[in-house]
Amino acid sequence: MKAPTLRRWFLVHKWTSLVSTLFLLLICVTGLPLIFREEISDWLDTSQPYAQVAPGTPTQPIETVLASARRHDPDQIVVSAFVDDDAPRIVIGMAPSWPAYNQDPRIAHFLKFDVHTGILLRDSTAFSGARGGFLPLMLHVHTDLFTSLPGNLFMGLMSLFLAAAILSGIVLYRPFMKRLPFGTLRRDRGTRMAWLDLHNLLGIVLAAWMGVVGLTGTLNELSTPLFAVWQASDVQAMLRAWRGRPPVAAADRTSLDAAFRAAQAALPDRRVISAIFPGSRMGTPYHYVIWTKGNTPLTARLFTPVLVDARTGRVTAIVPMPWYLRALEISRPLHFGDYGAMPLKIIWAMLDLGTIMVLISGLILWVGKHRLPAQPRLRALRRIPDDKTTTATG
Repeated sequence: MKAPTLRRWFLVHKWTSLVSTLFLLLICVTGLPLIFREEISDWLDTSQPYAQVAPGTPTQPIETVLASARRHDPDQIVVSAFVDDDAPRIVIGMAPSWPAYNQDPRIAHFLKFDVHTGILLRDSTAFSGARGGFLPLMLHVHTDLFTSLPGNLFMGLMSLFLAAAILSGIVLYRPFMKRLPFGTLRRDRGTRMAWLDLHNLLGIVLAAWMGVVGLTGTLNELSTPLFAVWQASDVQAMLRAWRGRPPVAAADRTSLDAAFRAAQAALPDRRVISAIFPGSRMGTPYHYVIWTKGNTPLTARLFTPVLVDARTGRVTAIVPMPWYLRALEISRPLHFGDYGAMPLKIIWAMLDLGTIMVLISGLILWVGKHRLPAQPRLRALRRIPDDKTTTATG
């Protein structure tokens, strides 16, 4: 590689790393607890324990649980229902009104019920509130810095900078390290050289994983605008036949149990897991939006919504998800490493810690380099192709 080309790659690596490093450190540090979010959530959960029941004990009808939720909060509306397939619980979302909820969905709170007894186990507002708690704090810092869509887009941009830094680091690795055996740490050449070798070694070993997590992180950050595009195009096209009709009043709705049965009959090879009620900006004024997922490890990450007429309880449409939302669904387990139980989570955590070391070592190299006088640094930069022991790749 010629000197000008090498110098340009060096500048790409330097500036994409410098611009994004602090934010990437924030992402990696907050990502660690999010890898174990299910375990941490169970550990922090102070709700009543689930009832101990014999295998095969029937579950409560969802309408019975909904009636309990409405009695608990008679001045609020039900916005969603979630039937967990990993724990014996039903979670009901409540909000003051549809206009308030559609303007800011974060005002919702959640009631957790035992699926077998129908007993209320927890009201989120009675503990940490709809926005509080350790895991919501970590998730907001990880994804949007509490600024919603602008924060999502900014953090997505930082993930793209990470991809550019990885690519340029791969390009630079061979010219700087080709004369050394793989894995060499030159401790006898001083602290700075040892940090340089550690940075290069961890960077090249973790390059593929960091690239996958960075690119899937960018996809996750784009989830809000991607769903908005889908709702404004495909969903609106399907709803043209209902335009001009009055929204379905709560008293005129069919039962959610009937809607679940209709969706299950339409997709017998999938599992019904949740419903969005008529009136939500994430649904329609005329339908229950019933979400289903597959029964295999792969298809369990792929969701298919079913529109069920809220008046008649009949399936109106099985909504095919566009390719970009399918890509988003597949990217999530790859990003968080939650599709292979605890062993994979531990591996993801170790790789995350290794990435933190790459970022910290890069900062140490940059800070140490800028403690040198300006002229020696300029001479070192001009000698990049020949003097590989003088200039860092990070």
